[in-house]
Amino acid sequence: MKQETQPPTESSVGGIGAPPPLSGSMPSRPSVSVFRRRLRKFRTLKRGYYAFLILVIAYAISFALPLLINNKALIVHYHGKYYFPIRQYYPASEFGMQAFGEPDYRELKAKLAAEGNGNWVILPPYPYSPTESLLDLPGAPPNEPSWGHIFGTDTTGRDVFARLAYGFNVSLSFAVLVLLISYTVGVAVGAIFGFFGSYVDIIGQRLIEIWSSLPFLYTIIIISSIVVPNYTPGRNLLLQQSFWLLIGILAVFDWMGITYYVRGEFYREKAKDYVGAAIAMGVSEPKIMFKHILPNALTPVVSFAPFTIVANISALVALDFLGFGLPAPTPSWGELIGEGVSNLTSWWLVLFPIGALFLTLLLIVLIGESVRDSFDPKEYSRLR
Repeated sequence: MKQETQPPTESSVGGIGAPPPLSGSMPSRPSVSVFRRRLRKFRTLKRGYYAFLILVIAYAISFALPLLINNKALIVHYHGKYYFPIRQYYPASEFGMQAFGEPDYRELKAKLAAEGNGNWVILPPYPYSPTESLLDLPGAPPNEPSWGHIFGTDTTGRDVFARLAYGFNVSLSFAVLVLLISYTVGVAVGAIFGFFGSYVDIIGQRLIEIWSSLPFLYTIIIISSIVVPNYTPGRNLLLQQSFWLLIGILAVFDWMGITYYVRGEFYREKAKDYVGAAIAMGVSEPKIMFKHILPNALTPVVSFAPFTIVANISALVALDFLGFGLPAPTPSWGELIGEGVSNLTSWWLVLFPIGALFLTLLLIVLIGESVRDSFDPKEYSRLR
């Protein structure tokens, strides 16, 4: 008698009702966070990733510029003693020179080398300061590029390459600090408007509209006429009062744009189930806002950050060009571009500052496009 075979059921093929597989029978995949997936996607966008590496490395090197581009000696060996002028002031009489104030270390190096008694001077690789007027060069400034001054000098005899290098650090530091301050305020205000809504949102939006109607340039002109900015030679840029004053003025007007995007994200996120569950569990409102909702609402913040840096650099260059920015002789791209416009026959004053500004903004825009595409839920990216 032939035995009847039953068709396979769902349970026999691992369908509904099938027993769970034994532990260790299948390798478990480690879960990857959303941030790591976005970071991996950012690395696949080669142009943006390489632009990020170039910009970060250049910005890190710019903090070591006093050791690379400076007219102060790194080490002086004189009569058996070691001196470190890069860290401490020494008068010219300390090295047997008949001069007032600090010595010319390039001249001192040539003098000690000619004497040949075991004394020596180690200068930075590019021994010129961005604020030093080189009036001993042949001809009247501005001087054309040469082997000694690869980008030439400006109208007051200062080395253009040194001023561009220090100006890169000034511009990027200014833009990043304005971004941090304005986004901290803007994200907090947008989170409050989007989470509480109702009259808080309505009144807050009207106040922002009133504040945003104030003319930015006129405000800068009025403040500049009341508070006269100054520059302390030899003092670190982050300790200059005028630097922080300009950062504060720009941040006061720069925080409003991001509030609209964060507000919209909070309106969208607070309607989801996890927020309702947190409220039912008795979690406090600040914790819900900044621990649960905010991490899921940072997509516009991260996406717009590189383009905000571009806008901040452009604003600083424009203010310096108009004469309402950082005080002279602060190394500034806007001031160099202004000198180039006034001296169009001096092509190096036009080409090199605009070229440095163009390359920096190009790198940041490439980074911004890659960040935006990596946060895009679509798999396709035109930069891949």
